Amino acid sequence: MAMRTRVTELLGIEHPIIQGGMAWTATWELAAAVSNAGGFGVIGAGHMPTDLLREQIRSAKRATDRPFGVNLMLLTPHIDDIVEMVLAEGVHAVTTGAGNPGRYMDALKAKGIKVLPIAPSVALAKRLESIGADAIIGEGMEAGGHIGELTTMVLTPQLVDALDVPVIAAGGIADGRGVAAAFALGAEGVQIGTRFMCATECVIHPAVKQRVLKAKDRDTVVTGYSTGHPVRVLKNKLSRQIEKLDSANRPDEIEALGAGRLALCMREGDVDMGSVMAGQCAAMVVSIEPAADIVHELVADAEALMRALGARVS
Repeated sequence: MAMRTRVTELLGIEHPIIQGGMAWTATWELAAAVSNAGGFGVIGAGHMPTDLLREQIRSAKRATDRPFGVNLMLLTPHIDDIVEMVLAEGVHAVTTGAGNPGRYMDALKAKGIKVLPIAPSVALAKRLESIGADAIIGEGMEAGGHIGELTTMVLTPQLVDALDVPVIAAGGIADGRGVAAAFALGAEGVQIGTRFMCATECVIHPAVKQRVLKAKDRDTVVTGYSTGHPVRVLKNKLSRQIEKLDSANRPDEIEALGAGRLALCMREGDVDMGSVMAGQCAAMVVSIEPAADIVHELVADAEALMRALGARVS
């Protein structure tokens, strides 16, 4: 059973599995490994300096001849320089978050770069489709990092009903059951982040991987509501401090306290005072394994489950 969808055709990939473009986590090593496995690898630009991101893209090109992309964090102060560099270097697609990619849409399309914005709501998704988005990544609040208010279960079918472009479901998907469920909701692809944090090729600090592996079902918390930009993380000393500031409605202090904490976690392994951005499905991640094994397991298990479900109603 081949999982052929408009997403696989759009991106020129074998499997409709998109790896989340996680800042300080999704580097060229992981992106290339996912792409080589038939999925779609994504380098997370975050606040990465332009020259460093250029080297990441070039390293990925040396490591794979298959399509891969870059996630653009549109609130990055030097985003204009990053987009200019991406246009010059060329990638198959970009995913975008934390803003509207409209001002860059024409330039990206002119270079043949597909644009897949992340949207947490139907209203935003419809606006993004109207300005030329090739597909929409509908991200539920189960996801790690910055989140919206709707769950993947309710957001995905509403996006499918509202849009003409393909919908890619994200948030809370970590195994073949989640992939099959997303397809049952009408999605034509899935984006997965937390599961790939424990890929062998993911270069985050080993202490972070161990923290994900130890996570239980209620180990994540949403922090920073008072800032207007809530973030899901694994509970630790930092999250407890931010929760206190949230209760006291001190958004400026939260912003100051949170600065640099993601890099402190992912690069230096501080899982106490670093920001351990991970989704609720961290509790479902139980081993460190090659990205190719993760991709192939996701696809094989989803296909087997969908065949079994089909047999039940035939």
